[in-house]
Amino acid sequence: MSVPHEYMEEPLEQPHFLKRLGLFDGLWAVLLLAGTVYTIANFSVLMDRYEVGILIGTGLALALFGWAWKPIRPLGLAVAALSLFAVWAYGDTLAAAETDFFLKYLFSSQSAIMWMSALFVMATAAYWFALVMGSTFSGKVGTALTWSASTMGLVGLMVRWRESYLISHDVGHIPVANLYEVFILFAVITGLLYLFYEKRYNNRAMGAFVLTVVSAAVAFLLWYSFERGAHEIMPLVPALQSYWMKIHVPTNFVGYGGFAMAAMLGVAYLLVDWRAAKNPQSAFVRRMPSLDQLDDLMHKLIALGFAFFTVATVLGAMWAAEAWGGYWSWDPKETWALIVWLNYAAWLHMRLTKGWRGKPLAWWAIIGLFITLFAFLGVNMFLSGLHSYGEL
Repeated sequence: MSVPHEYMEEPLEQPHFLKRLGLFDGLWAVLLLAGTVYTIANFSVLMDRYEVGILIGTGLALALFGWAWKPIRPLGLAVAALSLFAVWAYGDTLAAAETDFFLKYLFSSQSAIMWMSALFVMATAAYWFALVMGSTFSGKVGTALTWSASTMGLVGLMVRWRESYLISHDVGHIPVANLYEVFILFAVITGLLYLFYEKRYNNRAMGAFVLTVVSAAVAFLLWYSFERGAHEIMPLVPALQSYWMKIHVPTNFVGYGGFAMAAMLGVAYLLVDWRAAKNPQSAFVRRMPSLDQLDDLMHKLIALGFAFFTVATVLGAMWAAEAWGGYWSWDPKETWALIVWLNYAAWLHMRLTKGWRGKPLAWWAIIGLFITLFAFLGVNMFLSGLHSYGEL
């Protein structure tokens, strides 16, 4: 008996990127699978079952991410190749960093992070030059420098991971455990978020604004390193010796990266709006995205940041329950995390249900960054509590 047409199920639509998978997409997935299997086969003795699960999940996520955004694949291959080269150059001793040319000047963690810092600052200058002078070439240079900086930042983190284990297995840890390491993570994530939306919106003028906040993070990182010696690898405090850190911290910083980029686009929105009122045909207005595009991108970034920050907050509560016996303790860090969450929840509520657009939300995005900055950094400077291991 035939089924009436109106009752026939429609075939499920595949995600757009799955419709155009090819040979290189398959090779990318096979390479990640091979790397995951090799790591489990050789290093599972150092991991518990949760960490093995995190590793497998990371491999799957990277495969899907590489299919959806193809430029991430050469980045991943470059980071893997350079990191493995550095690990090989080290052998079994940290002393190699003093004698090996490539480690000393390029690929030890501290050298790679210094290169990241310099490249991000140069990228910022290139983007500003492109915006002010209308130089297409300078904009392309800014993009190339941002990719290079992100690569070196990730290499620095990967090699630092190995260096921590060369000191001692008791010291070894994933490099997302202190302010120095997470500022590197913040710079890289924000840089990559920008590169994704630069390609999506086909506009490099935003880079001048977004890379400015990345350069500010780099300035803090350099001060923190040279003034406080924060680049030294130290053992983890007991509360951080948990698999939760491996998922809570990176998730949190995708949120922070989204909030920071949204705030800088809020600055751009206000400047474009001010300049357009005076001269709608000015070079600055023509080079920047339209006000509608900036408003839309602010919304997307805050929605993305809010989603990741929400997941990170839930993960943090579960971590707290394991470490301290309770999901919530109104510790200053937790309290300010809740304030950040409520702030962006209200931002999204006003946009989605009240129809707010434009200048009010641009100002709010900027103020939101300062609220987030205090939650991230100010609490560590001026307050104390269970998260005191993050003090400056």
